[in-house]
Parts: sequence; C-alpha cells; structure tokens
Amino acid sequence: MGSSAEAVEMMWGVPYRGRFVERLESSPPRPWEVLRYRGGTSPGRTELDRRLVPRCDGRLPELGPGEVSLTWIGHATFLLRTPELCLLIDPVWSARIPFVRPRLSPPGMAFDALPPVDAVLISHDHYDHLDAATVRRLPRDITVLVPLGLGHWFTRRGFTDVREADWWDVTLLGTTRCDFVPARHWSRRGVWDFCRSLWGGWVVTTAHGRRLYHAGDTGYGPFFAEIGRRFPEIDTALLPIGAYHPVEVMRTVHLTPEDAVRAARDLGARELVGMHWGTFALTGEPVAQPMERLRREWSAAGGRGQRLREVAVGQTWVLSARSAPE
Repeated sequence: MGSSAEAVEMMWGVPYRGRFVERLESSPPRPWEVLRYRGGTSPGRTELDRRLVPRCDGRLPELGPGEVSLTWIGHATFLLRTPELCLLIDPVWSARIPFVRPRLSPPGMAFDALPPVDAVLISHDHYDHLDAATVRRLPRDITVLVPLGLGHWFTRRGFTDVREADWWDVTLLGTTRCDFVPARHWSRRGVWDFCRSLWGGWVVTTAHGRRLYHAGDTGYGPFFAEIGRRFPEIDTALLPIGAYHPVEVMRTVHLTPEDAVRAARDLGARELVGMHWGTFALTGEPVAQPMERLRREWSAAGGRGQRLREVAVGQTWVLSARSAPE
C-alpha cells in the first residue's frame, strides 16, 4: 500500500511520528473535524431514530459438524461460533463510549448471556472497536489477537495470551486460521499515540472451509482485490457502511454504502453484510440512510451473483459446512 505520511504534518501541534505513519494512504480527519461531526449535526437523536434500527431477539442455535454461526451484537461487534471455537470480534458492550452520544440500540445479546469465548479479535484501537469497560469483563487467560503495537495495551491489563499480527500474518487457533489483512484507516486513542499501533481486518477460515472477512474500519482501496485474490471463496464479507458524512472529510477512512458494494465485488464474496451503523452516531447521516443507500446501490449493481444479507441487531445466521479450500 502507498503512503502519504509526507503530507501529514501536525495535529494538535504535535508532529505525526507514530510507528505506523508510513502505512497511511491519506491524511485522516483532523481532531476538530472528527469532533465537529461526531454525534451528528442534529441536536440529539430521537426515539424514532432508535426504532429505525432493526432488532431480533433469538437464542443461539445448536451447530452441526462444520457449521458456522454469526451474530451481530451491534456496530462492528460480532460473535462467530463453530462447534469447536467461539470468537468475539471488536467487542463493545458499553452504553456509551468517549466523545459520542449514548448508543442508539442496545447490544443484541447481554454480555452475561455469551457462551464461553475462546478468543477475541481486535481490528484497531478506536473506542468504538476497542472498549476498555468491555475488556475488563473478559477473563485474563483468554486468547487475544491484536494488530502490531497494541499488545501492551492488553498485557498491562493482565492478559496473558496476547498475539500481535502484522498485515498478512497468520495465527492458528486450533484448526481455525485467522489472517490479519490491510485496511485504509488509522489508530489513536489519546493525544500522544497517533499511529503507534496498526489497524486492519481479519479473515477467518474454518477447518471445514467456511471463510469470513471482517473489515474492521476502512476506506476503499486496492487491497480489497488483493484480499480476494489471496483468499478466494469468501463466504461472508462484514463491511462498514456508516459514519461517512460529510463524505469529503470521512471517505478516506470510512466506506460509503456504494464503496461497500464495490469492495464486496472486488473481494468476490458470496454475500455482503453491512455493519458499523445503527449503534453509535459517529457522524451526521440519518440513522437509516446507510442501509437505504446500500440497498439502492446493490439493486443498481445487479448483485452480480452475490447476496446482500440484511441483518438485525441480535440476529444470528448459520452457514453450513463445505469442503476445506486447498
């Protein structure tokens, strides 16, 4: 991937000197831009906004040999289960995260109702993907997969099995393969830690051949086609479709719904699931607009043999087994 680090000069009067600044493809939004548009342009979110977010309350199904289930907890949080393994991706259960209004929709499953979790996958360090209050509730001996530079955040909190990954690194969890892949984003939790840890997405391949891609948070880029080339036959692509307004500020680091359709086509994924909307009002678009635009673009693009799966918060769906890829 290219770099635009030379064009990134100062933020809050502090030079960009992060370890991974050379991985940037473009300058991310300035702090004052993020704060200006975070939470939307309206004075507050209404009860109608909350009712526009689809919800589904159901029990987790029993899984047969080789089956995989996915549950959307909300925003970018997913529970991925096989008969052998339970993974939690970007866990956020807090009602509120810093600098953002309270969540519009409650988590699709109570934290205490989770089945035993074997491993946690983190895409990057932003508060809507890495929630300290939720992490405190996890057992300290759980396996945690994180981007390069983020391991110390967990080890200093007492976690004992923390594994860092660079782009294209592979981590095996028993017979399940987890590949960390590129994204077009950035990292930062405070004033002094800009780009000191990496960001990316995860491709999870089960022993029975099911392949799921969680993009984390990202803008559009040529890496989608490269991911599709390296990991053929992606069954489900979980792609962010929200937090894009205003486009001229956010598009370098967030997908628009139209970008997500294009990315799914580049990936060659069998189905697209839109995430990163309907939970936190990060920017100013109407709450239901991301899914409306996704449907419209999907229809205009003709689907191209793929499926758009519309998922409600709390909904679980099951993928049956198939032969493992060579």
